[in-house]
Amino acid sequence: MAFIKSVDKQKEADLLRQYKSNGDLKILGILYEPYMPLIYGVCLKYLKDESLSEDAVMQIFEQLIQKLRIHSVSNFKSWLYSFARNYCLMELRAHKINTISIEDDTFMENNEFLHQPFGEDTVETKLSAMEKCLEHLTAEQQWCIRLFYLEQKCYKDIATITGFDLNKVKSHIQNGKRNLKICMEKNDNE
Repeated sequence: MAFIKSVDKQKEADLLRQYKSNGDLKILGILYEPYMPLIYGVCLKYLKDESLSEDAVMQIFEQLIQKLRIHSVSNFKSWLYSFARNYCLMELRAHKINTISIEDDTFMENNEFLHQPFGEDTVETKLSAMEKCLEHLTAEQQWCIRLFYLEQKCYKDIATITGFDLNKVKSHIQNGKRNLKICMEKNDNE
């Protein structure tokens, strides 16, 4: 088993500054390489699959290309660990909810519409109806719902992106979800 090499924190901070200023992928590679065993271990812990974990290590690197240019990172190891953990949790969340984790409780809890025979309401029909119902939400609810379900952002990230406080974000998601459900049920009955 490979262990993380000792990393000079000052050198790491310098590399972070250099990468943020010029975007040189060689610098990012030098920064990331000592932590690859740690990231692989985190991914394996959550994803429980060697192949998926190896892919995740590369996907995380690819996401770092943009993320490190916009985020201020003071402790790279801690930040990277959290980033990798969140990446894995989002992957699990995306696959657990059949990638149709859309705003309606019936979608998320039982996916009954996925089991209907062909010729009856299709997934595309439901998704189309859902898109129309999204348009009836307030702008704030739409924004939060799209960020949470379609872009799989966490409450804290949504608060940062939108400028709403955390309770407002939760409220917009909860109310938006309820309003979508009402709209979808109304469309089903028509």
